[in-house]
Amino acid sequence: EPTVRTELMEQIPPIAIFLQESRPKFPTAFFEYLMPIVVRYLTDVNNQVRKAGQEALLILLEQDLVAQSDIENKVCPILLDLSAPDSDDEYKVEAVNIICKMASMLSRTTVEHMLLPRFCELCSDGKLFQVRKICAANFGDICNAVGQEATERLLIPKFFELCSDSVWGMRKACAECFMAVSYTTSPEVRRSKLSPLFISLISDTCRWVRQAAFQSLGPFISTFANPSSAGLYIREDGTLSIRPSAQDVNSNSCQPSNNIAVMSSSANSA
Repeated sequence: EPTVRTELMEQIPPIAIFLQESRPKFPTAFFEYLMPIVVRYLTDVNNQVRKAGQEALLILLEQDLVAQSDIENKVCPILLDLSAPDSDDEYKVEAVNIICKMASMLSRTTVEHMLLPRFCELCSDGKLFQVRKICAANFGDICNAVGQEATERLLIPKFFELCSDSVWGMRKACAECFMAVSYTTSPEVRRSKLSPLFISLISDTCRWVRQAAFQSLGPFISTFANPSSAGLYIREDGTLSIRPSAQDVNSNSCQPSNNIAVMSSSANSA
C-alpha cells in the first residue's frame, strides 16, 4: 500500500539519526538496510511515496548522514537517469528539483563532475518549460555550489539563454536570482557581461520581468562594492545584509535608537 511506504519514508530520518548516535552497536545498519530503501523509493510508481523519499533524502543529506560514496554511486546515478532526455516528464521535473536542492549540501567536486553537466543540459530543455523554470529559479544556488571558474565557463552562457527565454516566467526568475549569480563571478565578467544582460531585463517587454529586475537592481549594484569597505555581505540564505563597523557597534552598544540610525546611515551611504 502506498500509504504504508509513505509512512515508512517519514520514519527513515529519525531511525538514521538513532543509528548514527549508536554507531558502535550498529556500524553498517544504515548503509545496508535503510539507504537502499531510500534510493529505491525515488523511482516508486506512486507520486506521494516518491515525494516522501525525496524529503527523506534531503534531510539525510542535511544531517550529513549519507556517505560520499553512496551519494556518488547510488544517489547521483538514479537522479541522472530520472533527468535524462527520454525520461518521463513527471520524473524529470522531480529529479531536476532535487538536484538543485541537494547541490548546496554536496562537495564542490561531486556537483561539478556529476551534476553540473546534466544541469546545463536541463537549462536548454526545449520540451518542458517547467524544467527550465526550476533551473532558472535555482541558478544562483548552483553557481554558489560550483564556484567562480565553473560558473564563468559553463553556467554564464546558459544564464544568457534563460534570460532571453520566450517564456516570461523564466526571465523573471533570472532577474530574481541575478544578484546571487553576479556575486559568484569576477568583477570583469560582472562589468562586461552581466551589466548589459541586466539592462536587457530591466527593459524587458513584460511588466513582471521589469518589476523583478528593478527589485534586484540595488542588490546587483551592491556586488560591485568592496565588502571590506562597504560593509555589505551575503548571508547563507543568499540575502544581502549590512555589517556595521565594530567601532559603531561598540560606541552605541547601550543606545538601541542609535543602533538603528547607524544601520540606516550605513544603508544610505552604501
